Amino acid sequence: MILAKVRQSGKTALAVASSGIAATLLHNGKTAHSTFKLPLTVSLEQQSVCSIRKNGPLGILIQNTSLIIWDECTMSHRAHVEAVNRTLKDLRNSSTVMGGVTFVFAGDFRQTLPVIAKGTRADIVKACLKSSIIWNLIQRLNLRTNMRAHLTNNYDSNFPEKLLKLGEGQFPSTNVNCHQVVLDNGLGQIVHSLEDLIFFFLSYG
Repeated sequence: MILAKVRQSGKTALAVASSGIAATLLHNGKTAHSTFKLPLTVSLEQQSVCSIRKNGPLGILIQNTSLIIWDECTMSHRAHVEAVNRTLKDLRNSSTVMGGVTFVFAGDFRQTLPVIAKGTRADIVKACLKSSIIWNLIQRLNLRTNMRAHLTNNYDSNFPEKLLKLGEGQFPSTNVNCHQVVLDNGLGQIVHSLEDLIFFFLSYG
């Protein structure tokens, strides 16, 4: 709705996502890598930038952009976000964060975090957007109503609460070392074999 409102007013709004699947859910969405020409490899020690020419078609488009939405941003390495920040500052000749573009980051840190090859928990946390200096400059807004569950008929009224509880790691664990938790049918169909999983997927999927 935000994208539609901005575009309806005749302004340019870009929609990107960290994954291709998420990008397909956005109107005219593309992956962040293809839109910003993100470097394939990044490290926190480098001051990486995106390979966008200021006078090229993409550079001019970004200079005239009023809004950028980055969905599933929690999956992206913070170095990529910081590279976009440096690039936008250069393209728009501005010292303001993200070059002064209204930038909306959307995502849930309970879901997939940056994937660090052979990385430790500390490496993943360090690569997370929350560890970036940019995080302190972001105004954070929380969505508190699960609209998908709210608008669905015949659903467990406790489902949103249970989902948050699962995300916060508050379900009782059966095995501390394996991090297995006890679920109930309120969160989905419980199956005990691969055959049952296939059966329910084909029946209700």
